[in-house]
Amino acid sequence: MLVLGIESSCDETAAAVYDGTRLLSSVIASQRDHIDFGGIVPELASRAHERVISKTVSQAISQAGIGKKDIHVIAVTEGPGLMGSLLVGLCFAKGLAIQLDRPVIGVNHIDAHIYATFIDEKPQLPFVSLVVSGGHTQIFHVIRPLQHTLMGQTRDDAAGEAFDKIGKLLGMAYPAGPEIDRLARTGNPSFYNFPRAMMQKGLDFSFSGLKTSVLYYLQDIPEPEREHFIEEHRSDLCASISAAITDVLIHKLRQAVRKAPVKSVIIAGGVSANTMLRHKAQELADELGVSLHIPHPRYCTDNAAMIAVTGWFKANEGLYDDLHLKPYARFHWEKMQG
Repeated sequence: MLVLGIESSCDETAAAVYDGTRLLSSVIASQRDHIDFGGIVPELASRAHERVISKTVSQAISQAGIGKKDIHVIAVTEGPGLMGSLLVGLCFAKGLAIQLDRPVIGVNHIDAHIYATFIDEKPQLPFVSLVVSGGHTQIFHVIRPLQHTLMGQTRDDAAGEAFDKIGKLLGMAYPAGPEIDRLARTGNPSFYNFPRAMMQKGLDFSFSGLKTSVLYYLQDIPEPEREHFIEEHRSDLCASISAAITDVLIHKLRQAVRKAPVKSVIIAGGVSANTMLRHKAQELADELGVSLHIPHPRYCTDNAAMIAVTGWFKANEGLYDDLHLKPYARFHWEKMQG
């Protein structure tokens, strides 16, 4: 069963083909128009998707060594995400489904991050999954494919959002997460003890207070000296900030595994590429005696391979949609219930 996956939830236009056992192709067209704005501009994102989606899908089909008519199922991101961007992908997928007379499947973007690991591996079920990205930080107990229990989520900023907002305070370009990660590798994580919020309050997260703490910390430095201080201690600041965020993530993950005993743990989403998080996660896995699964860095950020894999799981369960499929901007728990 050949599944074409289409992803356009934010600022990456992507397409991929998956056959149930291996990934045949994966193409991503990245947008660079947002860098000067310090964040994603929804209108620019949707226009960029319109310009490249047809070419991106064609490249994925060609790269897979198949023709359009060989596709059996079209899977497409239906949400959460930017409404304009989602509409571009959904409309294209529906048009292609009509043209080829093929079924369409709507995929929840968070579901897709969970199953991104299945692109290269086959983790043992049930497992606990930490999805940590720019827009989402959540922990799930995955009992079987497409059957999840939400164990905890952020009450305000997501971890990736915190990295980006704090990076802006340090004078970094958007997105700041990868640059903070790079600098943190040579910094001292004990340089400053930034707060770890909600450590003893269940499995929910909160990262907005960390951003405020960094702001106040920098404001306490006299303005004439502040820029020089940041420049001199940039690596140490990045390491201390990374330590604060990853300590919370690992602490909550440890609690989740103890609450729902499993033999496998998955960490997915853009922040799962973070070096410090990966190192601490492996230490935790060794401590708890569980196997750790993290997607290859190319599948941590938004991509269509994870959409195609999740679409395959849904097709295998007979969970098809029709052309009335509509996008949704915000996370809806019921959309992850299969």
